[in-house]
Amino acid sequence: MTGPHLPLLQGRIDFFEMSVASCADYLKGLWPQELGDVRFEIASAPAGALGPDEVERWAVDHARRRITLFRVPIERLSKLHRNDDVHRRLVIENCVFRAVAEYLGKDPWELAPERYRHF
Repeated sequence: MTGPHLPLLQGRIDFFEMSVASCADYLKGLWPQELGDVRFEIASAPAGALGPDEVERWAVDHARRRITLFRVPIERLSKLHRNDDVHRRLVIENCVFRAVAEYLGKDPWELAPERYRHF
């Protein structure tokens, strides 16, 4: 149940989708020419594993201008040192940054250099 005085219910999938969307919007704002028409999609899991101990977290398709993030491997196979919303969001955003960096052929730190200049 929810109501005007209660917060809206938000599940794992909603949290994941909102985290991907907000991070993708941020990166599209920084790289409008390169990412303007790139579609970000979410799938439950990849079709197959790369090897016995490795599962894809994302897939990049340059021909179709698409980046697909795989929710279950990102959520379940990431090692969180603190299991809370902030750290879960950081893991998701990390994967989005790394997928976009792969798509653009750049290092993830190059995507928003001014953001981290003060460190």
